[in-house]
Amino acid sequence: MPIIRIHDLKAMTIIGVHPSERIQKQAIRINIVIQYDSSQAEKKDSLKDALDYEFVANMAVKVVQGSKCLLIERLTSKLINKIMMDKRIENASVCLVKPKAIAQARCVSFELSQSRN
Repeated sequence: MPIIRIHDLKAMTIIGVHPSERIQKQAIRINIVIQYDSSQAEKKDSLKDALDYEFVANMAVKVVQGSKCLLIERLTSKLINKIMMDKRIENASVCLVKPKAIAQARCVSFELSQSRN
């Protein structure tokens, strides 16, 4: 099945359980993998037959920026559920990355996948 990947989409949000994380927004990177039947888009070369990845990216940024979740797990779940509302999507994975979660690590990430079947 064809795959669309959106890599390292950036958004600022309030996330975390520590008091300092509840005050100042921090950068989150969003990675999305979507599988859908692209056969009509391939034949017709028309955006109306394709999955509009710009729309998906803008929606993802809005979901993340509008959130005030404590846990990265909850925010990832909210985002993948929103993505899967598009009935054309067969499978999706969302990975959220917190670059400054642990001082000694480059980043911490959490990933969820969903499938229609």
